This record gives sequence, structure tokens and C-alpha cells, in this order.
Amino acid sequence: MSLTREAVLAELKTLKDPTSGSDIVASGLVRALNVEGGDVRFVMEIDPSQSNAMQAVKAEAEEKLNALAGVDRVAIVMTAHEVKAPPPDLQARRPAQQQGPQKIPGVDRILAIASGKGGVGKSTLSANLAVALAAEGRKVGLLDADVYGPSQPRMLGVSGRPASPDGKTILPMRNHGVTMMSIGLMTREEEAVVWRGPMLMGALQQMLNQVQWGALDVLIVDLPPGTGDVQMTLAQKAELTGAVVVSTPQDIALLDARKGIDMFNKLGTPIVGMVENMSTHICSKCGHEEHVFGHGGVAAEAEKLGVPLLGEIPLDIDIRMAADGGAPLVASKPASPQAQAFRKLAKTLIDNGHA
Repeated sequence: MSLTREAVLAELKTLKDPTSGSDIVASGLVRALNVEGGDVRFVMEIDPSQSNAMQAVKAEAEEKLNALAGVDRVAIVMTAHEVKAPPPDLQARRPAQQQGPQKIPGVDRILAIASGKGGVGKSTLSANLAVALAAEGRKVGLLDADVYGPSQPRMLGVSGRPASPDGKTILPMRNHGVTMMSIGLMTREEEAVVWRGPMLMGALQQMLNQVQWGALDVLIVDLPPGTGDVQMTLAQKAELTGAVVVSTPQDIALLDARKGIDMFNKLGTPIVGMVENMSTHICSKCGHEEHVFGHGGVAAEAEKLGVPLLGEIPLDIDIRMAADGGAPLVASKPASPQAQAFRKLAKTLIDNGHA
């Protein structure tokens, strides 16, 4: 008899919420429950002041579910929802807490790869750049922080679920010389992640601080497009070396790129430079070069903002096919001119001390 969602919920209803007295399902602690085969995954959204009590509830839930017939694996992510600030007089009596961005143990530099809008090839660039840096001898990690649209497992040819030897530390996956972690490894490829802001922020902090990254020269963070919760959380919680802003040359992409740059300026994150993606296209039949999206727009914008133009990456079908096939072009066709564009970008970042 296969495991059902109803059986899991029935087991969870036997656990009490210490803050309300009702069961944890009725009190709304259990969110985003997913039952797939023998795998059970859900989020516990808690009040941070109750974290100690909720750790005991989480441990009991894991024990009960693991004993349930048909269960092979249980994954519970605990996140804290926002609570209203207490009155100033109470706030003043709180013990001092560590504030501001923190370094990730063992990670020397963190580079955020960002874009103002989607569809500019940021994730493809992140994957190829990570492999290119590894080819240059750097110890590289890649964090897929695009929680709503994780694509790095497909691009790096990684599958399976990360292991957790103690239920707290997550062991990342590795391929093409790159250590990688993505929320996409915890969900089915076609499954939507329907999470609110606090849940996103909790998941990102877990992927930053509970993944066993090891000793890395640089951690590449593939951000989602836009200027939302993930970007703000990363800039506020992690000590970033800087941000690389990716854009195509056309005006509409540059308009959104400017907003992304303005966001990082407001957050105090240095802009390492800009990359013009889909810069030019060379016909594979006749060799004619065509600037499909225009040309030079990113270079002009970089000069206007006083930041370096780090590289120009061509628009080429081999780049797309290699990414879809799970082996970035830098790994599958390292001698190609297109792969060399990524290698040149990697060398520029290394030479400038950013990677």
C-alpha cells in the first residue's frame, strides 16, 4: 500500500503545538506539504521566539514520520515568520545580537550574479562562469538562489537529493568541478515552489549557512531576476564581495539593469562590473555577424555608471544546447570561441581579485 498525504497528515495531527495547544496541522505550522513516493517534505513556519520548543516538535515529527509505513525519507525545513517589534522600552532591554552581513565559514569570496529582468541568460552565464573558474584552478561553489525558477540542477547535470548526515548539515552536490546546491534538488522539476517572503528568506539562509560548502575560493550565487526578498536577504545576511550585473544590449533590459544596480547601491553591495550577454550572433552557415539585440549598450551603461565592462558573451545555439544537456559549454566544448568568452570573463574576475 502506497504512502498517502492523508496518512501523513493524520500522523502530524497527533503532535501538539506548544504555543496554541492544538495540533500542528490545525494551528497552521505545517506548510507546503509534499508527499512523493516515500519522500515527505514540508515547511514549519514558526515564531522565532519559540525556536527551542519547536525544535523538539520537529524532532518528534521526524521520528513519527520515519516510523510510518512507506516512508523512506523525511525533510522538514523550519523557517521563522516576521513578528511585530516590541515597544521601544522592551526592545532596549534585549541582549545585544550580532547584526549585519556575516562571512560563510570556509568561503573566501561571494559573487552575486544578478539581472534586472528575466530572460537575459543570467543562469546560463552563472553555470558557465562557475565551470570556467574551476578550469582556472579555483575552488568554486554555485548556489542556485532562484527559488521560484531553479535551473542549475539541469544545467550542471545534477540529480538526486542532497544527503544530511545529522539532520542539520546539508551535503551539496558536485559536477564539472563545481560544488552546487539548489532548492531544485529538493523538489520535482515540474513542481512549483509556492512560498511567501519569510519562507524564501529562511530557505536561503539555510542554503547559505547549513550547507557544508567546504573551503571555497569563490561562491557564485545565481540570483532570481528583479529586486525582491532574495536579493535583500543575501545582501543583508552574507558578506558579499560584490555583484555582477548581466544584461542584453537592448534598452528595455538596460532599464531594468539600472534598477538592479540602484538596489545594490542602496544595500551597500559593490558592483564588480557588467556583462553584455547575447552580444552578437555569427551565422553558422555563412559567417555573417549580426547584432540581434543591438550592440554596445551595456558598455555605454557601464561607462556611464563608472563600473567595468567585464565581458561580452555571444548569442549561440551551442551555449543553449549545452546548458539544456547538463554540460555547460565550457565543459563540453572548452576550445570553442564561445567557451573562451566565458574563460576570458573568469580570468578577468580572478585578475581583478574578485574570484
